[in-house]
Amino acid sequence: MIKRITFTLICVAMLFSCEKSDTVTLVSSTGRINHVLIVMNNEDWNGKVGDELKKIIGEPVIGLPQEENQFSINQVDPITFNSLFKRHRNILFIGLDTVKNFYSNIDVYASPQTTLTILAQDKEELMENIRSHKEDIIKIFKKNDLALYQRKITKDFHDPSTIETLDKLGISMKIPFAYKKVDDTGQFLWYRNSFERGLLNIIAYEIPLFDEPYTPEFLVSFRDSIGKNYIPGQFDNTYMRTEPSFTPVTEQVTIGKINALESRGLWFVEGDYMGGPFLSYTIKDEVNERLIVVEGFSYSPSSKKRDVVFELEAILKTINLK
Repeated sequence: MIKRITFTLICVAMLFSCEKSDTVTLVSSTGRINHVLIVMNNEDWNGKVGDELKKIIGEPVIGLPQEENQFSINQVDPITFNSLFKRHRNILFIGLDTVKNFYSNIDVYASPQTTLTILAQDKEELMENIRSHKEDIIKIFKKNDLALYQRKITKDFHDPSTIETLDKLGISMKIPFAYKKVDDTGQFLWYRNSFERGLLNIIAYEIPLFDEPYTPEFLVSFRDSIGKNYIPGQFDNTYMRTEPSFTPVTEQVTIGKINALESRGLWFVEGDYMGGPFLSYTIKDEVNERLIVVEGFSYSPSSKKRDVVFELEAILKTINLK
């Protein structure tokens, strides 16, 4: 009973804070991207309810060479949920209450902040509520982290009108100043960010519309031709290719008002030992009889890949059609 009352009081405080947030200056939130603070009692966290939640959080991100969880997490009991924890940017509340519920709020205790609450009348119903919203749990936090990261890393970016290939493709994209031009031919674009742990790359090109169907296999074949012609390795006769032992995972997505085919996979350098993950978006431009491809790929040996691919996704999703 104490646990239930404690959690209910937290939820009431959240609602009260939401009503006041438009008039009260909130403190700045803290926390890294892809990191979630889970507020639920220790008994449930270490039991079946926690196991159900860990299945979702622990599901690996698609298209990485090693398994990495969707989120990094910390868990605290509601009794110890104090002002320090309230500053966290992403907070997930799990607990028992008199009604079953699922809802999200923004800027409750800090700004920017996203809170998500999952409630039920008993533990079985709570586990079912978590299962039924497993996709929402990931999407809500990812969407808000992506928007925040976009604002952060693309605050200062190259003027798209000065990038010849973007102009020829009829698109704009916010490529941060940290990315330096490697190539811009009007047909192929390549910008690179050299950082402490490796390299991040943004490329763009077009595929002429042919009569043959645009299968994933065809897109991989064309991608490999781009790698052979434009992206050499560090030695003679070496170049970037799609890793044949891992079939890219594709999904239809919407970026703003743009319909695109998202593809996540792995690349390697033919004749060398370099490799890593890539993320691409293919957009059909029927008016100009072509496909437009924007892609990011990373090289960061001996380090985690989830967050660097997330950065590439944030940049690529600033794309707009002119």
